[in-house]
Amino acid sequence: MKLHLSNPGDTKLFTAHGADHVMVNGERHERSIVVLAEEVRSDWVVAGFDELSEAHFAYFVALKPDVLLLGTGATQRFPHPRLYRALTDAGIGVECMDTPAACRTYNILVAEDRKVVAAILL
Repeated sequence: MKLHLSNPGDTKLFTAHGADHVMVNGERHERSIVVLAEEVRSDWVVAGFDELSEAHFAYFVALKPDVLLLGTGATQRFPHPRLYRALTDAGIGVECMDTPAACRTYNILVAEDRKVVAAILL
C-alpha cells in the first residue's frame, strides 16, 4: 500500500508498507526500526514480538516521547504491561497496533507536531 506523501522539510514519514517492509521517505526497511520525526534508527534490535523484553522498552525512556506506537506486524498484539512499565512510570503512553495502523497513526501525529516515536517490528 502506498501512502500519500506530504512532507514538510526533512520530517520522517512512512511512505509505504508491505508484509515484509516499511518505507520511510522512500527508503525501504526490512528489519525492526524506530522512527522519530527527525531520524530513523536501526539500533533497536528486536527479532520479533516474542523477543520483546523490558530492556527493549527501556530504550525509549531517553527519547522522551509523548507516545510510543508499537507496530506489532500483520496483527495487533499486546505485550505484558510489566515489559513497558518504565515508560508508563515516566508518563509515556504506549499504543499497540498492527504495523499498517502504526504507520498511519504516526504520520497523523507527526503532522500535528506531536512528539511521537514509532517502533516497528517486522
